[in-house]
Amino acid sequence: MSSAITTSTATAAESGAKPTLLRIRNVAKTFGRNLVLRDISLEIAEGEFLTILGESGSGKTTLLRIVAGFERASSGEVWMGPERLDDQPPYRRRVNTVFQHYALFPHLTVEENVGYGLRAANRPAAEITQRVAEALDKVKMTAHAKAKPSKISGGQQQRVALARALVNRPRLLLLDEPLSALDANLRRQMQVELKSLQREVGIAFVFVTHDQEEAMVMSDRIALLRSGELEQVATPREIYSRPATAYVAQFIGHTNLLKAEVTRGAAQSGTLSWPVSLPDGPALFSLRPEHVRLAGTVSSPGAVRVRGRLLHQAFHGATELIRVECGTGLVLVARTATGSALPNELELEFSPADAVLVHESAERI
Repeated sequence: MSSAITTSTATAAESGAKPTLLRIRNVAKTFGRNLVLRDISLEIAEGEFLTILGESGSGKTTLLRIVAGFERASSGEVWMGPERLDDQPPYRRRVNTVFQHYALFPHLTVEENVGYGLRAANRPAAEITQRVAEALDKVKMTAHAKAKPSKISGGQQQRVALARALVNRPRLLLLDEPLSALDANLRRQMQVELKSLQREVGIAFVFVTHDQEEAMVMSDRIALLRSGELEQVATPREIYSRPATAYVAQFIGHTNLLKAEVTRGAAQSGTLSWPVSLPDGPALFSLRPEHVRLAGTVSSPGAVRVRGRLLHQAFHGATELIRVECGTGLVLVARTATGSALPNELELEFSPADAVLVHESAERI
């Protein structure tokens, strides 16, 4: 792991000033000859909302299943406080999981679904009634306690699945893409509700998704997985504004990747040149589109200016993304306020401080 990635991988205690709940130490997992997870080390704080983000095949669900106890790690350890989890069966862990498919029993009512695990554990009837009522109240489903799953909406089914997990009073809740089956509007609504619920119940959530926007909206920290390795672990703001690698910069939002050559304190990328405090040699920079602006009649102090030809203008509601060819094959993407059509020839500018040094992303098998 590169030094940049190690530096960005803040511990849970550092990020939130809360005690560490879960420690994942050097976890690896192979399926046959296929290495799915490679030396994963990660800490999760009490009450933290941590999102494991990654594209399909990155290993995020496998990592979640190892914490839950549904898979055994090939090597490494998982600890909750002083207790080692990875040598315990799932039912012994104070960890519950909400899956992508909620798996509600269709013949049982909402309250019967929520109380199923307590009944299976032979808890007293009065205790079951009380805990089920508390769980349904937390997810605002008390009015639907007597309904069957087929009679409630997808968002309501998701709340029932959450209540069924919360009724067991876990210390850690794992959520494996639980919003992916919802339509876009309901999904956005449930993102807000889920974050609010997590704050209310005060327990740690580990949320798995491939959706970058979802991760940015909901998380205290994001752990970005790539081909079974942690690429960066940081707060949403940090991972966006200070990406450790080119892969992170491209995966989280839009960016301009500028390959440059540094010579005597200046970075040269095509027709662009700006001052840097770096040793001579090749360098790679990430420049977010919102930091590239249309140049005014008076240049900002120290700004880098470049003229170019408008290639494309895409409407994105309150903003537009424009692509501008700036000579020698260099194309800059800028985010501008939505307005009238732009001229074919225009001038852009950006501040050198907004060009963030990133590491090349190594090819991985």
